[in-house]
Amino acid sequence: MVNRVDKFVWSDRSAASDKTAKTADGLWLMLAAWCLYLWRLGMVPLRDWDEGTIASVARGMATSGDWLYPTLYDGPYLNKPPLVEWLMATGYMGGVSEWTSRLLPAMVSALAVPLLYWIGREVFGQRRPALLSAGVFLTLLPVVRHSRLAMRDGVAVTLFLLLLLAGLKARKCSGYALGVGICLGLIALTKGILVLLLGTIALVFFSVQAGTSLFSGQRLMLSQGSKGLRCSLYLGLGLVLGSLPVVLWYGAQLGRYGDVYWQGHFVAQSLDRVTSVIEDHQHPPWYYLLELLKYSWPWLIFWPGGILLAWRQRQRPWGQLVLVGTGIYLGAISLMGTKLPWYIMPLYPFVALAIGGYLHHCWQKPPRWAVGFFALIAVVALGGGLYLGIADQHPTLITIGIVLGLSVGWTGWQLWRRQLRWCLTLMVGLYCTLLLLLGSDFWLWELNEAYGVKPVALLINQSVPTAAEVVTTFSYGRPSLNFYCDRYIPNLSGQPLLDRWQENIYVLAEAQHLADLPPHREIGRAEGMVLIQTMAQ
Repeated sequence: MVNRVDKFVWSDRSAASDKTAKTADGLWLMLAAWCLYLWRLGMVPLRDWDEGTIASVARGMATSGDWLYPTLYDGPYLNKPPLVEWLMATGYMGGVSEWTSRLLPAMVSALAVPLLYWIGREVFGQRRPALLSAGVFLTLLPVVRHSRLAMRDGVAVTLFLLLLLAGLKARKCSGYALGVGICLGLIALTKGILVLLLGTIALVFFSVQAGTSLFSGQRLMLSQGSKGLRCSLYLGLGLVLGSLPVVLWYGAQLGRYGDVYWQGHFVAQSLDRVTSVIEDHQHPPWYYLLELLKYSWPWLIFWPGGILLAWRQRQRPWGQLVLVGTGIYLGAISLMGTKLPWYIMPLYPFVALAIGGYLHHCWQKPPRWAVGFFALIAVVALGGGLYLGIADQHPTLITIGIVLGLSVGWTGWQLWRRQLRWCLTLMVGLYCTLLLLLGSDFWLWELNEAYGVKPVALLINQSVPTAAEVVTTFSYGRPSLNFYCDRYIPNLSGQPLLDRWQENIYVLAEAQHLADLPPHREIGRAEGMVLIQTMAQ
């Protein structure tokens, strides 16, 4: 007998209350996502590369008041369009900090969770698989981690899902087609060339919906008559409204910087990343499959079954969306020359939809074959949490391991007994585990790859005059250090550094390499780094 809790949480509502149920479900999911994404958001420093760089650009906007021509330490910023920087600069009205840097991008990124649920309602036509898909997406570790960062990818995913929802809604109400064009423009202002790939996915999917299926040959209903004409008019108007700010912004940059902007933005930062390897980010074509294998457990065990089910149900909208989105996006990023972990972010909504569809399909007959996987994960979580917590003397890791292990273990027990609410148990357990992880300092583990920047930045800010030059002998420049020092600190070592030794500049050097440097005056130490001032010989 189905438990009353299962009936309340998962069962489909009557047609009369369907609209109310959609709204209520979406609001609850939005609140759950905001709680997770904003929990102790500013407790860890900004990390290197995108976070440090974007925050520096946004602070320059907020300080100078020039939001049209982004700069990075007195030079033109040619990397990406400025929508996320505009969000962050708005947040800086409440002061410059880690919290205000991440706040608005994280809030926008969290909206992807209810949006995916509403998309699920459209393509599944049922409540339960839509809720399952949204629950999977909400509790995927890589989605939560990257969506909390002061980066573009979570915002781009939200805009893409809003585009898909607008297109699906336009089948019933032509006015929603206006949102398709506007969202394309916003994506272009967020990630530039990514709009071509995401726009292609949307175009292929909506073409399949409107005409002949690419997979089954089944003829689908075409929008005809005045309704189709209105939809086309709204879509055209939306494209005009969406592309206008993009054209004006790019026109302004090309008008000021000319060929420098063309080469720096369109060639070096866009086309070259697709066709060649930038900054040694070279990986094999299966790199993103390995990313899924590393971070998407335990939901990943159901993904192959979801893909297979989507193929079998390729005549249905959800199957077409999963196959089109997964095939085009995963194929494209796997063939790109430059591969970075966060490029995979727009793939996760399709992963969640595939898993949600599979779990719904197996609802009345829970997949007992997964019990062994859950048992293994539970043992690893408990053992790993205890080992790391004791070895590193961090009780938080022990708590995280216990909560995760018990949640997954209890889920396996419920699955073995074929209790239908095992999905709910797993989602709640993963949600609580993520809350514990995000409340600690461990969720942004990339910070451990190099020295901590905040104590070093404090040393520099207290000891170095504002107009003085600072360089570092560290193996690479640290954008996060630049942000906290509010100055550009380039990497300089070897003979180029020795050639400038007579200029009495400030040098941030590693303590173990201090004896290899010419005579100098030591100013202070922090995090294994030493701040010195060169001395003329």
